[in-house]
Amino acid sequence: MPIKPGWIVLALVTLLALWQSGQLSSARRQIAALQSEVTRLKQELQKGPEGFALPLPGACLPKTDTNLPGAPREYRKGTNPGFVFTGDDACVPVRFGMGVVAAAGGEVVKAETNYKEMTRAEFEALIRAVAGGASPEQMDRLRGREIWIRHAEGYTTVYAHLSGVAPGLKVGSKVYKGQWIGRVGNSGTEAALRGTGEGARLLFELWDGEPDKDRYFGQGLTPEAIRARGKLEFGLP
Repeated sequence: MPIKPGWIVLALVTLLALWQSGQLSSARRQIAALQSEVTRLKQELQKGPEGFALPLPGACLPKTDTNLPGAPREYRKGTNPGFVFTGDDACVPVRFGMGVVAAAGGEVVKAETNYKEMTRAEFEALIRAVAGGASPEQMDRLRGREIWIRHAEGYTTVYAHLSGVAPGLKVGSKVYKGQWIGRVGNSGTEAALRGTGEGARLLFELWDGEPDKDRYFGQGLTPEAIRARGKLEFGLP
């Protein structure tokens, strides 16, 4: 039986439809793969302690032992619960107003946008009050203007002595690793009472749980052990 031209056209149309269907399925698979990758990257930004970085781009761990977690603080007979970045002690010059970034993705649980500096009388009374140890509330005041970020698995990072909070950042804001969140300052210190930019610093704390209630990074370790563990924790060379 001879092949009719119409059959040939129908066969070609069918083949074209099958080819287009295959292309569409391939495109859908590619889109699904891209969506999966986007989801993975979002999760990567929100991951736990293995994803932490230092909050000052280009910084290294403080070189001075007294600027490390666990260093004694005579004025309150306690210990420093975090890293203090100040001066030229951490590979980058720490200056008043320089940007601070989120150490990892998470949710903002404290952002003191309306912070008011203490008066000298209030500051001196606080220092006297904490001579024998500081309560969580007193520690809060000693840190000056703060941002707290809650991360995966219950970790919390604290960024203290800030001069300002990034516009729009508030409690409940979701942030990603490396996002600008605030600026270095000296709030909560004696220099701030004088209204100068002297003594600019960033106090950065990493807590396994609630600040001032659970364990902070480096607790109970020697300075050498803190630096060794810190290089792994924050992905430093």
